[in-house]
Amino acid sequence: MSGTFVGMPAFPEAAREAVGDETLRGNLRHATHTIRDKRARAVAELDDWAALREAGKRIKDHTLRHLDRYLVQVEEAVTAAGGTVHWAADADEANEIVARLVKETGESEVVKVKSMATQEIALNEALQAQGIRAYETDLAELIVQLGKDRPSHILVPAIHRNRGEIRDIFRSEMSEWGRPAPEDLTDTPAELAEAARLHLREKFLRAKVGISGANFVVAETGTLVVVESEGNGRMCLTLPETLISVVGIEKIVPRWQDLEVFLQTLPRSSTAERMNPYTSMWTGTGGGRNGEGDGPRTFHLVLLDNGRTDTLADEVGRQALRCIRCSACLNVCPVYERAGGHAYGSVYPGPIGAILSPQLRGTESEIDASLPYASSLCGACYEVCPVAIDIPEVLVHLRERVVQGGPAVRNGNRVVLKPAGGHAAERAAMRAAQWAFTHPGALRTGQRLASRTRRLHPRTLPGPGRAWSGSRDLPAVPAEPFRDWWQRTRGGRDGAK
Repeated sequence: MSGTFVGMPAFPEAAREAVGDETLRGNLRHATHTIRDKRARAVAELDDWAALREAGKRIKDHTLRHLDRYLVQVEEAVTAAGGTVHWAADADEANEIVARLVKETGESEVVKVKSMATQEIALNEALQAQGIRAYETDLAELIVQLGKDRPSHILVPAIHRNRGEIRDIFRSEMSEWGRPAPEDLTDTPAELAEAARLHLREKFLRAKVGISGANFVVAETGTLVVVESEGNGRMCLTLPETLISVVGIEKIVPRWQDLEVFLQTLPRSSTAERMNPYTSMWTGTGGGRNGEGDGPRTFHLVLLDNGRTDTLADEVGRQALRCIRCSACLNVCPVYERAGGHAYGSVYPGPIGAILSPQLRGTESEIDASLPYASSLCGACYEVCPVAIDIPEVLVHLRERVVQGGPAVRNGNRVVLKPAGGHAAERAAMRAAQWAFTHPGALRTGQRLASRTRRLHPRTLPGPGRAWSGSRDLPAVPAEPFRDWWQRTRGGRDGAK
């Protein structure tokens, strides 16, 4: 996945620094509360929201179970419509394919639609190394690119920036990338948007190559779908002569009719709109600027694996592949609201990133091993997910794997999951608990001993436990174990032993 996050510390360390940034916390609090309140009102308009949610879940699960068949169907349909399909096993292969395709056009610059898949593989950096400059055209992505920053949110990558910061970035950086910002630019949203519009317009009209991802790929027709709110996507998808789309293999839906579900749930869950202002759909190629018909003359679809097949092999973890990138889980997460997206060390931040990134990348790094712990397990993310991903269940599942240090499949090789700091002690504690729970007599004795010595118990834990009790009160030990209370009050009735 993206090289821009390599070398970042584990989540606890990164989050500890982030929560000390009052400006960041203020920006996040304002933005996430606003978005989630609007989403709640938009969802409440639909009486059949629960049914739509279940339908989306079933469509995705069905597709994942039969992904091999639908991938072949997509290739056949896209090819029949005049497009070319490429298969990329990992980020390096995908970047190599895209760079080669751009070079074959003779161009040295491309315009891009907002795409999580291209961020995941660090495509911009790979193209830059090949002498190709990639211009982000989504407003928030433009802010991140001009500010030499990293995205911190799936829907609003620049959510950590306020209007004053954006104005300063535009003033100081726009001239290096093209048309400069007006000298008298203020932080008024209308003026910021107009500065971005004028800056991007010349790029749209000049570009010969566009690069996109896709929200959905319809297997039966080979149609790709991009939904967006600004119109920049429509410009990138229709004006260039060559279009290259990099799409994760999990983005497939079987039938055109399936879009009926997702085009209702996605906009309400992401931007809190009844429908997206721009929904672009294309199948194969058009006639180009000088030919008959609309759209690019040449279309390439790069189907990206990059850990998805390995994730699919995990019966619990595979539900993360249902994700339609709406970001609703980020906007309700108390951990994300306080720590921000950069602390997750991935282009996929928040609750979904905490379960998706460790599965796509493996947990060889400290940051990936720590991500399953970046949650309070409050369950708010599951409640708002439009495809019913049980994120808390997957988090616990991944924690178990990390604690046990067990094997996981990664690109066909068996690897040992590396636990984050302190997990050796946790594993020892879990083994001790396992032994105690399988020896009832020892457990009963231990409970009685703990109750009789409870006045001597410390208020904080020593050693590795100090990190846990440093921010929590230790639960008080009752004066009498539950077993003894039951025996005393019920006298062995109701089958008690």
